Amino acid sequence: MSSFETIVNRYIDVWNERDAGRRRDLIARTWTEDATYVDPIMRGEGHAGIDAMIAAAQQQFPGHLFTLRGAPDSHNDRVRFSWSLAPDGGPAVAHGSDVAVVAQDGRLKSVTGFLDQVQARP
Repeated sequence: MSSFETIVNRYIDVWNERDAGRRRDLIARTWTEDATYVDPIMRGEGHAGIDAMIAAAQQQFPGHLFTLRGAPDSHNDRVRFSWSLAPDGGPAVAHGSDVAVVAQDGRLKSVTGFLDQVQARP
């Protein structure tokens, strides 16, 4: 597994970690201190901001998990990958693609997310 695949898998693990203490530890190991995340709906800056954003997403979608779709594509310090969000055993409610910048130390410096498909909520 390449270092880009490793960082993408850790990124997915962060989004799926429900225990707040373990999630904060994973964020510190996965993201730089000054990291940023932005997508059409949310924004987070630094470890605390990213943690709060992920916790809010988990509250909005209880019982849902992110999974990687396909293999990450990378060059230089950039990695692009796609994901799905679905309840355990159920159909996906969202699909997206993210582009990340990886810092020299192998942690994420920034992530820009795009929502490719979102299921309408009743």
